[in-house]
Amino acid sequence: MAAAPPDNDVLWARGIVKSHHGTPALRGVSLGVREGEVLAVTGPRGSGKSTLLGCLSALLPVDEGEVWFNSAPVHTLGRAGRERLRRDRFGFVGSEPHLVPELTARENVALPLLLAGAGGKAAHTAADEWLERLDIGELAKVRPDRLQQSQRQRIAVARALAPLPPVVFADDPTAPLHRDTAEQVLRILTSAARSHQLTLVLATHDPELVRYADRAVALVDGRLTGPVTPVPRTAVTGTAAGTAGVTTVPAAGR
Repeated sequence: MAAAPPDNDVLWARGIVKSHHGTPALRGVSLGVREGEVLAVTGPRGSGKSTLLGCLSALLPVDEGEVWFNSAPVHTLGRAGRERLRRDRFGFVGSEPHLVPELTARENVALPLLLAGAGGKAAHTAADEWLERLDIGELAKVRPDRLQQSQRQRIAVARALAPLPPVVFADDPTAPLHRDTAEQVLRILTSAARSHQLTLVLATHDPELVRYADRAVALVDGRLTGPVTPVPRTAVTGTAAGTAGVTTVPAAGR
């Protein structure tokens, strides 16, 4: 009989195998992520980081192996079940923002809250506060096509954090940002996760960004090669990245 996932692992994977059109992307990856942990998955481009996040977040079905969320199997879910899990329990930030072009910045951030059943006033108040946190509050009424790429990416980060999902997946979220902006966004992202006891799984090919994590692992050619020692987070402990005063609107089922 297969062993059950550890109780303190909010995400747990065993022996994940995944191929894309016959090309192996993950080759037997096993990994646990503790509740409230900020985990960085690092490695060169093409190493399988995005595929791993896709399997952990129920975006991609695994070819072989197991994925568990809060001791419930994800690998046995069909398409509808995976979509429901992503909608209700996970937040996601990619390297591209994928905003709804017809909606303003505020409306884009409020959208997942509204879909989860929050009232309009509470959803828009939370959206405004997260936009302020990311220094783009003045753009609340602006649509994405009038914004710079870095501004759109900040909106995507705010949208992922606003519902306070138990787990946030961030797949190279600072790729389109300049270094200073990338550092600020990651400080806010990791500080928000810690302040609200969210689990954050961050994929990055930039070794300098590993220092924002509690723990880091490396992927090479679809295999975990061992832990990575993060650089001390001397720049992460400042109060400017705090999340005090942000309105919390829990997602449905939380």
